[in-house]
Amino acid sequence: MKEKMKSKTKKILVLSVMIVLLVTTGVLNFVLNDKLTSAPDGSQTIDNTVTQTFFVAARSDRQTTRESEFLYLDAIMNSESSSASAKTEAEQQKMLLVKRMEKELALETAIKGKGFEDAIVTIGDEGVNVVVGKAELTIEEANQVLAIVVTETTFKPNAIKVIPYV
Repeated sequence: MKEKMKSKTKKILVLSVMIVLLVTTGVLNFVLNDKLTSAPDGSQTIDNTVTQTFFVAARSDRQTTRESEFLYLDAIMNSESSSASAKTEAEQQKMLLVKRMEKELALETAIKGKGFEDAIVTIGDEGVNVVVGKAELTIEEANQVLAIVVTETTFKPNAIKVIPYV
């Protein structure tokens, strides 16, 4: 009975932390977006700052989600009530997340190195999404991004989405 209470308490704690992180991200996104798009005279400006805000918010959201996932996996690995197979699976999932994070950062750096203002890469089980900081992409530019992702990952071109953003 005492172990069940401990397990429930841990789960409640992990969920509470995830909710706090999500709320904090939302508030920061709102505050930063408002500050970055407001001119000193109170008028609204829409320029490069909005694009920068998008990429900052996307990275922040991704980081918050990953932190929540790590907390959840750590809770499974540290729980006395988790089976050995559940702990092993959680450890493997954690390593997969770390590898994806490293790959996403490497891809973002390589894409920016090709002259794009900014990029955000998200790797999932089914494919890769790449958002680049440019209003329109030529076929050559899209192929450049596609070539980088295909070279650096095991995904086929039809599992990769290149999306312009401005």
